[in-house]
Amino acid sequence: MEALTITPGLLRVGSAIPDPPFELMRGEEVVGLDIDLMKAICGELGLVWQLCRYVGADFEGIFDGLERGAWDCVASGATITPGRDAKADFCTPYLVSGQSLVCNIERTPQIRSIRDLKGKVIAVQRGNTSEPVVERLKAEGAVADVRLYPYDGIVAMLDDLEAGRIAAIMKIAPVMHWLTRDRPLLRVVEEGITAEKIAISVRRGNYGLRQAIERAQQNLVANGTLARLTSTWAGS
Repeated sequence: MEALTITPGLLRVGSAIPDPPFELMRGEEVVGLDIDLMKAICGELGLVWQLCRYVGADFEGIFDGLERGAWDCVASGATITPGRDAKADFCTPYLVSGQSLVCNIERTPQIRSIRDLKGKVIAVQRGNTSEPVVERLKAEGAVADVRLYPYDGIVAMLDDLEAGRIAAIMKIAPVMHWLTRDRPLLRVVEEGITAEKIAISVRRGNYGLRQAIERAQQNLVANGTLARLTSTWAGS
């Protein structure tokens, strides 16, 4: 097992923080679905879990770090895309979700779906899987413009939506439900815009580690741990 990771006995996990419910700060501690899942997988494999915090402005850079060997795997609410699949080997998905639309229900109560965005500005994080979705909407004339925020700029993006500087935000539903809990003016008005599979990934060609994580994940499915963690952090 020690040969599976760059540092024997240690599994270094790349994660972008914050991205609740997958990763978030609770005081000085990092918690979340991915944190608990990877700790449980390390327990199954007899490895020590180590968080490696990714701080790039573009989320896609986390996979460049994986290629360079900056971490052994990525577990960061990351959905499988063709571009990412070319850089990393993905395990079996542990969650299926999709893009959601968040609006300010006081300033723009008429916006209930992406069909109501004509002439409006929508925002996403740079490198997020929502980016190609909204760029396609712009090309089709369904939105007036797209505003890109750095990956760690999600709080500023939410603040701008509250202030009316943008009309909507698109991001996967579990994250947006979490982030709007304490912002009563903001609400998820549409879900299921896409269907995306979220999975752990390892460096291309590291089949041994991928197979080991697969076996551990299967054990967590069989003993109910994965279902419990998913219910705790992401609901049904």
